[in-house]
Parts: sequence; C-alpha cells; structure tokens
Amino acid sequence: MLEAGQLFPSLGSLEFLRPFFSTTSQPWEWLPAIADALRAMPLHISSDCRRIGQVLIHPSASVDSSAHIVGPAFIGADCRIGPNALLRENVFCGNCCTVGHGSEIKNSLLLDGVTVPHRNYVGDSILGRGAHIGAGVVLANLRLDGLPVRVHGPSGSTATGLRKCGSFLGDGSQVGCNAVLLPGTVLGQGAWVHAAISFSGHLPDGCEAFLPQRPILRRRKSFEKPPLGADGWEADGPNLCNP
Repeated sequence: MLEAGQLFPSLGSLEFLRPFFSTTSQPWEWLPAIADALRAMPLHISSDCRRIGQVLIHPSASVDSSAHIVGPAFIGADCRIGPNALLRENVFCGNCCTVGHGSEIKNSLLLDGVTVPHRNYVGDSILGRGAHIGAGVVLANLRLDGLPVRVHGPSGSTATGLRKCGSFLGDGSQVGCNAVLLPGTVLGQGAWVHAAISFSGHLPDGCEAFLPQRPILRRRKSFEKPPLGADGWEADGPNLCNP
C-alpha cells in the first residue's frame, strides 16, 4: 500500500497539522482533510497574521493586488502570490511557496518551497517540499468519463472513491513545461517528468519520464529568399506591413 509518508516524510512548517495528515494514510486521504485542517488554523497561527474573511495570510507573504483568493485558505511565510493567480477553496501554501501569474490552485496542499510559477492548474493535489512544476503544467483532477479516480502505486491500482483527485508529487519532484499529469498520478521523491508529455501512473523515487522526441527537419519543396531593398524590406513583392 502506498503511504503518504513515502512521498511526504515531513510537513515542514506545517508539522503542527500532523493530526490531520498522517504519514500512514494513503495520500488521497489527505485531500478531504485539508478543509478540517484549515478550520483548525486560527488556533495555531500568530495574532499578526492578516485575516480576510476565511483567508489567513502571513505578514511576510506577498500577494499581488490582482490575485484572487477564495477561502478558506492559508498563505504561509515568505510566499509570493503573483498577478492574476486564483486560489479557491481549501488551499494551503506552506512557507516560501510561489504561485505565479495566471496559475489556479484548488483544494490542494503545497508544502514548503513549492513553485507553481506560470499559467498552471493544480486541482485536488498534494505537492511535497521543494516540488516544482514548469510553465503551463496541468495537474488534472477529473477523468473524461467522470468515474472515480484510481491511483497506481508500487503495488498496483487502488480505488480512491473520489471523483476529483489530482496528482501527488513527492518531495523534490519536478515537472517540465506544458506537461499534463492525468488524475491519480504519483511521482516519487526526486522524480522528474520531462516537458510537453502526458503522464499517468506511478513514477518511483529518482526516476524520470520522457519521450525521445526528435524534430523532423527537411527542406521545403519551393523556397526563395525574398529580395531585400536598402532599408531591409522587400524591394519587390508584398508589403510586410500591409500584406
């Protein structure tokens, strides 16, 4: 059985929430616990945290004025929430996390040092300490047929019973730009998924997934270099400014 502690041995700055996130639980069992943990947060944070409705923001965190946060949510120390970011309903950001321009986070737990930098979607997912996803990465959380998600671990496939279930990225894992992780994907600690591929299943600790993509290069059947005038534009032929 895949245990959460195999992916996330420490909660770092959120270790005080360990009663909600047991290392012996299965990782997807942490997802419904996020809301319960957020309800307990006011008992554990310092009084100087900013509170906006159901959103708690550490005083050292930076939140862009165009970002939108729908509580309950917690933004930890030294986090950066960038322009047009959307955090909605049950989001934890541990210390030193970055949620960049145009990224959306929903019902997810980001442990310390996670980077979600540019135009990402992270739904119903857990990202371990220091995990990084590149620009345009999607952690999908809903099967195309709408059926409950199954997770593939080291010992096989397990039913989660969850219709919405994203990915579980172990500590130090990385995902390259424009990759898509399908619902129920598990990346072990230090695992890498390279850019521009679709990946599902289980990638063990320290392994990498990639496609040996080689672009095909060939000369076009008809090609003529356009003649250039003294000013660098075409001497004869179509006007590049007004074709």
